[in-house]
Amino acid sequence: MTPRPLGAAARRSLAATALGAACVLALGACSSSSSSSSSSSSSGEKKGSAETSGRPELKVSGAYVPQPPTDKMAGGFLTVRNSGGKADKLTSVSTDVAGEVEMHETVEQQMRQVESLPVPAHGTLKLARGGNHLMLMELKHKPVKGQTVTFVLHFAKSGSVTVKAPVEATNYTPEK
Repeated sequence: MTPRPLGAAARRSLAATALGAACVLALGACSSSSSSSSSSSSSGEKKGSAETSGRPELKVSGAYVPQPPTDKMAGGFLTVRNSGGKADKLTSVSTDVAGEVEMHETVEQQMRQVESLPVPAHGTLKLARGGNHLMLMELKHKPVKGQTVTFVLHFAKSGSVTVKAPVEATNYTPEK
């Protein structure tokens, strides 16, 4: 059986089908997701269509509070990952365990309070021992290992994210 050339009508039909398929693919690629609900979940994740909209898309992980040695203050640590196309910044943190939560940065082994901490686009804000961290001041009660501390993280663009942080041993160091 030898192949025969297509007739003019068959070529036009094939071309029209290919053009229609190309249009469907192009329209699908141009449409944006309308599911940018921007709701926060208990795991500390802001959901949306950040890649297509250029907004921050934040996910919080690794949160913990070491059991403090005194009942005056405690530290808080966590990681915020931004997979979105725009930067954001952590502007404040609140918790019902402390009267005040301060954000601190560590520069040349000196700790200082800051008004905000940047969360770069496609980047990470890491709050860890020896670096940037949270200070829970005016403790209402001393957090004890096995309890959970709830933080509300307030971001300039992404709104609020609620995170539950377990209280760990005083000398706890997370696995890398």
